[in-house]
Amino acid sequence: MESTPLADRLRPSSLKEFVGQSHLVGEGKPITLLVEKKLPHSMIFWGPPGSGKTTLAKIIANHLDANFVALSAVSAGKADVKKVIEEAKTLFGQKTILFLDEIHRFNKAQQDFLLPYVENGTILFIGATTENPSFSVISALLSRTQVFVLEAHPKEDIAKIIGKALKILKVKAGKKALDFLISFANGDARQAINLLENTVSLYKTITVENLKNALQNKYLRYDKGGEEHYNTISAFIKSMRASNPDATVYYLARMIATGEDPLFIARRMVIFASEDVGQAQPTALVVANAVFEACRSIGYPECSLNLAHGAIYMAQAKKDRRSNDAIKEALFDVEKHGNLSIPLNLRNAPTKLMKELGYGKGYDLPANATHHALQAGKYTKEDLLPTELKGKKYFKEK
Repeated sequence: MESTPLADRLRPSSLKEFVGQSHLVGEGKPITLLVEKKLPHSMIFWGPPGSGKTTLAKIIANHLDANFVALSAVSAGKADVKKVIEEAKTLFGQKTILFLDEIHRFNKAQQDFLLPYVENGTILFIGATTENPSFSVISALLSRTQVFVLEAHPKEDIAKIIGKALKILKVKAGKKALDFLISFANGDARQAINLLENTVSLYKTITVENLKNALQNKYLRYDKGGEEHYNTISAFIKSMRASNPDATVYYLARMIATGEDPLFIARRMVIFASEDVGQAQPTALVVANAVFEACRSIGYPECSLNLAHGAIYMAQAKKDRRSNDAIKEALFDVEKHGNLSIPLNLRNAPTKLMKELGYGKGYDLPANATHHALQAGKYTKEDLLPTELKGKKYFKEK
């Protein structure tokens, strides 16, 4: 069998051959217009694994006749980026596209280093990430790039990609085997291609039984954007919610063993600390943030201890979801009612006119406020909500 991975042999070289992402690729769509009009600019592709981020970056480079350099933020560092930039300066008349996969793995200092070269056009930067760039990419870099959101492939697209792969491999597959492959892919084309290639190399023929046997390979059982990924993190969170430290640490161990990004796990703990623990044990948020910072500065394998420490703490902590419920209900009312008029006594009054209009009037602490009331931070029993929401209780007292 040819040594080049099937995924690379299957990778299209032009937009016409590209399957999926019809909201970006197609007549009059952003990526198509970008290459047709040769209007290169830096961008970030945000989407699940196997959605075509790397493929689109290479296609753009082909259409723009640009020098394409691919790095992974997992293994590359500042020195690697600097080398690409220095080489780009020597190429006259040809742009260099730096494709940085998993940009969310770069820390702030590493991302900062890119800024001047992106801004002055020394390189065209294309970043790829499975994480929300609003949280994982610094704002200065975001402001200098355009974010394109890629979606998981629908079943129809996966079927087309599998069909092309079968032709390259010169094998056939029955309907049941195809249905199994499509279902297993769960929107990730790479998952389907890798399983298909692995099955052919082991068994030569494509059947459901052979596909299942090929799945015994542990590296295929857990894809960081596939169903098992979401099943495991879901089980982890629900085990913490159930105050079950044994189940919690087991599902944590499964994620660690497969190389799950520790920041992904720690980020879920930060959310959990406010969503599920909340007012019952406010220090949970402090612990979760400490775990996140420890993972960011230490990394594997040592940060496994920090993750276990935090996860078991969350599992054993008392639970109170009232803060979560309160903000959701309040956000619902904001969306429903819009910008309701804020009571005059709560408004800021920086000018004389505003004071004359009654802004801030009555906000001063009343003369009869008791020391106890002041200590409790409750100087008035007045309902401070807009008129339309008077009496509304978001945070439910126990």
